[in-house]
Amino acid sequence: MRTIDIHAHVVPQSLWKAADAKQEWYSYRHEPGDGLGTIVGDGKRTAFNTPKVRYTPQERMKDMDAQGVDVQVLSIHTPFFGYHLDAAQGQALASDVNQEIAATAREWPKRFAGLATLPMQDVKTAIDELEHAVTRLGLKGAELDTHVNGEQWDEPKFLPFFKAAEAMGAVLFYHPQPQNNFLRARNPRHGLFNSLGVILDDAIVTATLICGGVLDACPDLRVCIAHGGGPACHAMGRLDRGWERLPVEQRTPKPPSAYQKQLYYDTVTSSEEALRFLLDQVGAERVVIGSDWPFVPWKPGPGGWVQGLQSLSQEEKDKILWKNLETLLKL
Repeated sequence: MRTIDIHAHVVPQSLWKAADAKQEWYSYRHEPGDGLGTIVGDGKRTAFNTPKVRYTPQERMKDMDAQGVDVQVLSIHTPFFGYHLDAAQGQALASDVNQEIAATAREWPKRFAGLATLPMQDVKTAIDELEHAVTRLGLKGAELDTHVNGEQWDEPKFLPFFKAAEAMGAVLFYHPQPQNNFLRARNPRHGLFNSLGVILDDAIVTATLICGGVLDACPDLRVCIAHGGGPACHAMGRLDRGWERLPVEQRTPKPPSAYQKQLYYDTVTSSEEALRFLLDQVGAERVVIGSDWPFVPWKPGPGGWVQGLQSLSQEEKDKILWKNLETLLKL
């Protein structure tokens, strides 16, 4: 049984080389400490709970074998999007990361594919980098934050980006930054900013893309939301009611629930019940496996977890494990 994982993070080797040389990496700097220390940038601190963030591709493949994963779709660890940088420095960071991911995918094409990171603080530069990443580097699309320095994705300025991504057939994978959501400021206790704040951001970007008319304007746009879209699909009834009661604010001709099946969602829901609900709402054709490597410990692995779920048919499991992503990413 084949397993293709859309949700696998990379901390660039170029960042670690800069850290070892005691140099900054595009304004990010390393502070020694417990384990692998801390990366500081944009006023935020990123510590690591696993040594796997420094794994070489060879070490990563051994870990994939142990977890029963055949292919990982690599994307940058989200604290390092670099949207806070000026456009030129943001483009330099993106180019550096994208070349590294593409080189890994080229050397081991049966084990890796890749998603670009983009300097979304400048839309034209981001479009140019996406085109280069897809047409020249062979990457499959891009990973994006759930907002851009506080700007939401239904702002008119982003529509040319979506049109360009749609024309390229690029896959856009949305993943929030745990360090950069509103719940950290509201209640920093109990780890809620990660366990709950992250999936609330997933739901917000899902609702924004739908209610803001992005999916209506770009019906062939290929978008996947991390963590099963958070509670977005659970909230579709409320979103539909809001659409019906506030016609002056309607930006789509159809209610929000009519668009939820245009999106893809990964399996990082952390419970069988949540995944079963998601499948019942959008169908197995719209759900793909994710692991959140290397930050979520899976036993016996993300594919083994799906295989062991009693409420899923084997046909659903096959679609989730490999068939959907093989088609979506043209592997």
